[in-house]
Amino acid sequence: MFAKTALSRGITAHRLCKNVTLYRNELTSPNAGIQSQTPEDRKPLMLMLPWLGSRPQAVAKYCEIYFRTGFDVLVVESEVKDFLWPRWGLDRGKTLLALLQSEPLMSRPLVIHAFSIGGYTFTQLLVHISRDKQQYSAVTNRIKGQVYDSLVVGSLEHMATGLGKTIFPRFESLVKQASMLYFSIFKRHTVDYFNASIDVFYNTPVQAPALVFFCENDMLSDAPSVEKLVDHWRKRGIDITSKKWEVSTHAGHLRRHPQEYLSTLDTFLQSLQIVPLKAKM
Repeated sequence: MFAKTALSRGITAHRLCKNVTLYRNELTSPNAGIQSQTPEDRKPLMLMLPWLGSRPQAVAKYCEIYFRTGFDVLVVESEVKDFLWPRWGLDRGKTLLALLQSEPLMSRPLVIHAFSIGGYTFTQLLVHISRDKQQYSAVTNRIKGQVYDSLVVGSLEHMATGLGKTIFPRFESLVKQASMLYFSIFKRHTVDYFNASIDVFYNTPVQAPALVFFCENDMLSDAPSVEKLVDHWRKRGIDITSKKWEVSTHAGHLRRHPQEYLSTLDTFLQSLQIVPLKAKM
């Protein structure tokens, strides 16, 4: 549905591989009558990592924000199997890194926008980058900004709760219990990988400025754990902007607090000085 809507508005959709779609923004091309000083190979690219079970209409609202400010958008959908068996997630992370290093994506400035467990998907890229910083230095240097919305951080129980809420909400408790049992049985293939990934995320090789959205009443995104992460990154010299609400919705802050969300995001993007158009969100 999103592809059909986008195509009618000057956005062309290109399926690069399974669960990876590039939306090219023709609205800022010279033929569209909008003056852009940015060559095609320097046009900013938004790497968007939605939450599990996200609907196309919901993702489209976020994509529209970036279309209006001159970005192309690369949407990478997360899969449950990549979370339940991390080795598969690592394989997908390596595939995505290869895409980012090939045409038409190479040389493009990157901004990351990850929602919920989408942050875990991005961590799979960071694991590979941390293992071979020289090989992936070009990708790391191209990342100019990071946006994290409702990160699933905290205990393993938080992750299991997240699976229950996003996969089978009607059987949330059962899914959570089954997930915890699964993690305990396959600890070497799951929990050990999760712990290693969390360590990489905390000590990320990406030093680009970051914006973090979260709230105090989110059962999936533990607010004290998010604040601990933010403090740790600040001590490592990363420029951090955080926006916290007392009451909001997991991966739904834009819907609950549209003006504050858009204003905070707009200020952050403009501070990166890579946005070709000064369009207001």
